[in-house]
Amino acid sequence: MKVLVLGSGVIGTAVAYYLARAGHEVEVVERQPGPALETSYANAGEVSPGYSAPWAGPGVPVKAIKWMLMQHSPLVIWPMLDPAMWRWGAMMLANCTAKAYALNKSRMVPLAEYSRDCLKALRAETGIAYDERTQGTLQLFRTYKQLDGIAGDAEVLKQYGVPFEVLDRAGFCAVEPALRLTQEKFVGALRLPNDETGDCFKFSNRLAELAAELGVRFRWNTHIRSLQVAGGAITGVVTDAGPLQADRVVLALGSHSPVLLRPLGIRIPVYPVKGYSITVPIADPAGAPESTVMDETHKVAVTRLGDRIRVGGTAELAGYSEALREPRRATLEHVVSDLFPRGGDVRQASFWCGLRPMTPDGTPIVGPTPIKNLLLATGHGTLGWTMAAGTGRVIADLVSGREPEIDLAGLTMGRYR
Repeated sequence: MKVLVLGSGVIGTAVAYYLARAGHEVEVVERQPGPALETSYANAGEVSPGYSAPWAGPGVPVKAIKWMLMQHSPLVIWPMLDPAMWRWGAMMLANCTAKAYALNKSRMVPLAEYSRDCLKALRAETGIAYDERTQGTLQLFRTYKQLDGIAGDAEVLKQYGVPFEVLDRAGFCAVEPALRLTQEKFVGALRLPNDETGDCFKFSNRLAELAAELGVRFRWNTHIRSLQVAGGAITGVVTDAGPLQADRVVLALGSHSPVLLRPLGIRIPVYPVKGYSITVPIADPAGAPESTVMDETHKVAVTRLGDRIRVGGTAELAGYSEALREPRRATLEHVVSDLFPRGGDVRQASFWCGLRPMTPDGTPIVGPTPIKNLLLATGHGTLGWTMAAGTGRVIADLVSGREPEIDLAGLTMGRYR
């Protein structure tokens, strides 16, 4: 079967690889000159199934107000006359209940856990390397209120058999020795030992090479204009290089997916939430993190990637703007310097931003649409890297007529009807 994959971020690249491995003829259309040059380029580096949770939850509206008043705020909202942003925000607020949080997390964790297993199998099968580490994620708490607040998450982790540890200062210093210098700033931590880290850009590029070896054709520097529909099916993909046809089309364009779907009468609540990162060369290996450390107060992750430290976080609602704003850089520099003062030289840091494709309930949109030969793989938010391999496997199974190995209930766009 011939399949067109639209987009070559980490999600689109993983979809293309698994489709080709399943024996399909695959063509990828990407406006950039290579894979993973937008949102997947310099993300936080976390492969964190245990940290898969919706942003919408009980108490978040009140917390959001406090966050926006902080000097180093993890949340920034630019007032805009954008109906899509306000609709998305209203839907997110509607998900800020204990019941919705539990439901949404229960949808996210199985896909994330499945994806981590697929990634492990992929490493074993191909030997793919991407500065990966398998030493877990450490979530640091500066107050006892934050520490006590993990009870709900712990129950969901227990429900799905996700290992975790609650650590005191001695405990978190044992797994992250460099924190001994700053341990007094934190009261405890939650450790997720099965989480991983790695360079998403390196992974996507190597996976694209493996996909090409399986026969995948990549059309770089090709802009998608529209989708043509007749008889309830996609009959063509209009690009600036001419029309393309296929038996199946997979839309993996991240935040730009709704723009292409809207003329077809399909509306999905995916909205761009800008995230920022800095990449810092390691100055003192003994003073740098061993894996990923998450500062719960600032919602910033600090990750070791080879000889670099990746510092990623903040959430900025500013439409499709990709402007680099210096206050966000200041927040990231503050966190890495506060946690690991000897680890890296922030004066040499490179600064980046990307548009995360967020759904209001946190769960991605994976699977069929009302158009019979169109499938979606979008809306992964901050978890695209975490969920990429599993999403690729799921889409390949659906296209091949096989039952996916995980339950898709709650993952498709049908939950919004």
